[in-house]
Amino acid sequence: MWRSLRPLGRSAASGGYRRYAWTEADADCRLWFRMQAEARRLDVETDRNGNQWAWLGDPTAGDAVVTGSHLDSVPDGGAFDGPLGVVSAFAALDELRARGVSFKRPLAIVNFGDEEGARFGLACVGSRLTSGQLTREKAYELRDADGVSLPQAMEAAGHDPSRIGADPERLGRIRAFVELHVEQGRALDLSGDAVGIASAIWPHGRWRYDFAGEANHAGTTRLVDRRDPMLTYAETVLAARREAELAGAVATFGKISVEPNGVNAIPSLVRGWLDARAADQESLDAVVTGIETAARDYAAKHGIDLAVVRESFTPVVDFSHALRDELSRVLGEKTPLLGTGAGHDAGILSASIPTAMLFVRNPTGVSHSPAETAGEDDCVAGVRALADVLEDLACR
Repeated sequence: MWRSLRPLGRSAASGGYRRYAWTEADADCRLWFRMQAEARRLDVETDRNGNQWAWLGDPTAGDAVVTGSHLDSVPDGGAFDGPLGVVSAFAALDELRARGVSFKRPLAIVNFGDEEGARFGLACVGSRLTSGQLTREKAYELRDADGVSLPQAMEAAGHDPSRIGADPERLGRIRAFVELHVEQGRALDLSGDAVGIASAIWPHGRWRYDFAGEANHAGTTRLVDRRDPMLTYAETVLAARREAELAGAVATFGKISVEPNGVNAIPSLVRGWLDARAADQESLDAVVTGIETAARDYAAKHGIDLAVVRESFTPVVDFSHALRDELSRVLGEKTPLLGTGAGHDAGILSASIPTAMLFVRNPTGVSHSPAETAGEDDCVAGVRALADVLEDLACR
């Protein structure tokens, strides 16, 4: 499976992946998912929001057990973030069949669409739409860097965008969702464990900062006459680091656009996107407020107009205690419980259905990078752990 999936959407220049929603690379990944499912005699369907489901058993029977993750990537992302969960789901089904178990409940493997939000700027679009956390109206407003709207992209890829929206009937048929994911951090490497269980997801969000100044000639405009928004942006980036350190949180300006974006031109507009996460809501609020306060102070000092827009937000996710305890019972009480600052489809769905997560050791802790990796033995341990959990949930 890894050999067949590895080339899809991979950049020859960076070695990373550019599997953006509703692009050719995304279509290739979707075809790969269908072929893996059909090779295992599973019934494949694409729901109204573009998520793919591969079913063993009757999808309408109710009480289904679902596993899987996503296949899309961040810009130049790694091979494991998302795909490990999908590959492991198929491998876990192979393992269960090899064990000769009998399924008492329907089992589904899912590939959620646009989890990373790399193209339209909003993470977990497929699961947000399905759970009703993203309305059709708001989804229709999403646009990529080229001005292409989400419905236009869907339609160009052969999907009917008029059908998108909440799907409570589908979620009502699911007993539990378990997502396996490579750990995005080094907690398991430091503890010496191959597999861990998620306890909670930190509250996190994305904010867009628009710094508007005045375009002018870089060689003839005196420093004292400039209204340069890049200065205010740069000072705000440094403020984000300071505020995060004070709160024991993380804050990152990782995306920027500049107008007119000329080497010899003072910018008229600098737009930066802030990603902020913390262990609790109070700490996150303190970080976000501190960054905006500093940015407005700098903007006033340099004569810059500032607009701040919250583009997405996910409150703290405390995974189902009953399901988490069941995973601990199956895998052993010594299996470590880990909190995480990364968002996942399981976190979005947790408000609607019982969800849980398994993490597989990442020896470097590096993620969202071509250097992201996991050892083969640890991946196999993850598959066996997932198979044990699915056997408990779907076969007993």
